[in-house]
Amino acid sequence: MTVRVMLVSPAMNAALREARFEGDAPLDRSGRERARAAAGLVPETGLALSGPSERCRETAAALGLPARTEPALSGWDMARWAGRALDEVTAAEPAAVAAWLGDPSAAPHGGESLHGLIGRIGGWLDALDGPDGTVLAVAEAAVVRAAVVHGLGLPARAFWRLDVAPLTLTELSGRSGRWNVALGRPPAGPPAGDTC
Repeated sequence: MTVRVMLVSPAMNAALREARFEGDAPLDRSGRERARAAAGLVPETGLALSGPSERCRETAAALGLPARTEPALSGWDMARWAGRALDEVTAAEPAAVAAWLGDPSAAPHGGESLHGLIGRIGGWLDALDGPDGTVLAVAEAAVVRAAVVHGLGLPARAFWRLDVAPLTLTELSGRSGRWNVALGRPPAGPPAGDTC
C-alpha cells in the first residue's frame, strides 16, 4: 500500500535561535503565534502524530491537530550535550564534535549516533500504515532529515546537507524501499515548482 507521510517541523523556540542541541524546550511567543497562524493551512489527514518533545506537542496543538504522541518520533538523543549551545560544546570538546560531524557511527555525547537516528526513523517510516494511507506528524527537524536520508537511500553524511526550516512541510510518498520526497514547503503551499 502506498502511504503519504507529511512531516511538519515544529515552530521556533529559544533553543533553536541560540543553536542549542535539542532539548525539551517549549515554543517561544513568536513560535506559538506563527503556529496558530498556520492552523488553517495544515492538510487534512487520517492520522495525526506528534513527536514527544514539548516543542512538537505545542506546535501540533497550535495547529489544531488532534495529534497522538508517537515515541518513535523522539528527537535525536544528544545525551549530555542536550540543551547546550554548539559553540560551548565545540570549545570544550573540539575532537568529540569533529568525530560527531565526521563519523555517522560516532556518539561522543553518549546518546544516539547519526546511523542510529536514521535507522530508528527509517524503521518507523517503513512500518507506517495510516487508516487512509495518509499520516501527518509534527517532528523535530533532525527526524525529518533522517526520514529523507532513509527514504531516498542517501549516504548518512547527506544528513548534514539538508536544511529544514521551522513550520515547513516535507512530504514522503511511497512504501518501504520506494519513497519520493517533496521538501520544505509551507503546510498549504503548492509543491515546489508549481505556480499559481
